[in-house]
Amino acid sequence: MVRLNNIYTRTGDAGTTGLGTGERRLKCDQRVEAYGAVDEANACIGMARVHTASAHPVIDAMLGRIQNDLFDLGADLSTPDTGKKLDYEPLRIIASQVERVEQDIDLLNKDLQPLRSFVLNGGTPAAAALHLARTVARRAEREMVALAQLEGEHVNAEGIRYINRVSDLLFVAARAVNDNGNADVLWVPGKNR
Repeated sequence: MVRLNNIYTRTGDAGTTGLGTGERRLKCDQRVEAYGAVDEANACIGMARVHTASAHPVIDAMLGRIQNDLFDLGADLSTPDTGKKLDYEPLRIIASQVERVEQDIDLLNKDLQPLRSFVLNGGTPAAAALHLARTVARRAEREMVALAQLEGEHVNAEGIRYINRVSDLLFVAARAVNDNGNADVLWVPGKNR
């Protein structure tokens, strides 16, 4: 169980932070960048939920599950798999979490209007907030992939799959709250030439 008694510890004043293993890393370390971007995506989803809470309860419930899972993903990323035995079982994203997001995407996607062009980020306030969350989730995915490319670093493949699906769900959810795609703002190539 997590227990936070004191919010400031002064342990990060020198520019380092502690991983779940207790190891200290610079706050600009690629692993910290990865789980920091996941945290930002989670915060953006929280802002989107301001608009979905009462107007779109099914989507809001999906987003609530994702927010909890994103904390799982942060825990996964903050506890690197070094191959060494730990005194505890680290929390890892698993395939069933990915599959749940895929089921939610399928549920939302079945009623959407087919796309005729790329969708501009906007429409309703809920859709705009969901698109912002999607772009931050995509950045988190890029940070995780960059981390996985570093020698000596391991990233759970299910975690990468999970964040990829989350950004897909956020796109579909943005279209769903835009009157199932009827209120999407579409890109018109060269419109302002």
